[in-house]
Amino acid sequence: MARIFTVDEARSLMPAVLEHARAFVAVRADLAELTHDLRHSGASPLGGVPEAKGLEARMDEILSWFDAEDIEIKGVAPLLVDFPAVLGEVSVRLCWLEGETALGWYHRSDLGFPGRRALP
Repeated sequence: MARIFTVDEARSLMPAVLEHARAFVAVRADLAELTHDLRHSGASPLGGVPEAKGLEARMDEILSWFDAEDIEIKGVAPLLVDFPAVLGEVSVRLCWLEGETALGWYHRSDLGFPGRRALP
């Protein structure tokens, strides 16, 4: 069974979420630049195919941290993660989107991102 977070538990993980998110965003940007350069000019200051493979592996490693914490990855560009939770007997996802500095949103599990609301 998947972990169910309280708001306090999810918020206590936010420093680590932000740290892993910063690392992921940096690697994602490097991989995008390297891939673009290799496709268009055959060379990149960031390296070649081995470096691209290394960046892909690093992205997988970072994302595996979220999985290990039972945090759901909903998107990678932008990075979007959900913490399964229950608010008032309703199944919800506490929702964090890349660029936000704190956990302040949720949505019903059956509605997804379009149903996003500010946490009370």
